[in-house]
This record gives sequence, structure tokens and C-alpha cells, in this order.
Amino acid sequence: QVQLVESGGGVVQAGGSLRLSCVTSLREFSINNMAWYHQAPGKERELIARIIPSGTTHYARSVEGRFTITRDNAKNSVYLQMNDLNPEDTGTYHCVAAGWIFGQGTQVTVSS
Repeated sequence: QVQLVESGGGVVQAGGSLRLSCVTSLREFSINNMAWYHQAPGKERELIARIIPSGTTHYARSVEGRFTITRDNAKNSVYLQMNDLNPEDTGTYHCVAAGWIFGQGTQVTVSS
């Protein structure tokens, strides 16, 4: 069973930064797409950042220019650097492997 464990969430003031981490037991991590989803309170999950094996990245408009997704294949890990946070970024952030394997998530709260 594949496991994904996210960490790095917390409470931060608007304009602040956080770095989320996700480590996975997924075999052949390096050849799989990895992504981060955001679920705001009362809303559906939204894909906000994705990184493919080549390292090419894609971002939702809501986070482009503020968030950066990176991966470390040697550590089976993916990261999300979040800068200039605003209250709309509040919610649960899920790491996703291969397009369908979700982690439990880590909570981010941005206060105004």
C-alpha cells in the first residue's frame, strides 16, 4: 500500500510563507507525476500545482507566481513552497501521486 505523508502546515499571517513537504513510499517515484491539491473549507479539492518526471511544472492561476513545486527523487519527496499567502489559501493541502493516490493532508490557516 502506497503511503504519502505531508507535513509543514500551520498558522501564518497574510503575506507569510510556508513550505510543505510530502514523502512517499511509491515505487518508481521518479517516473510518476506528483501534485498538490488545495481544499478550502466547504469547497471541492482543486489541483494547484503539478510536476512531471522531467521537472516541468504547471500551476493554477490562483497560485502562479506565489507557489513553487519541486521534487527530490533521491528522497521520494515533493515540496510546495508557498509565499505571499492570503486568507483564501486557508485549507487542507493534499499531496497526490500518479494522479490518484492522495495523502491525508496538512492544514494551513492564513490569518488576515
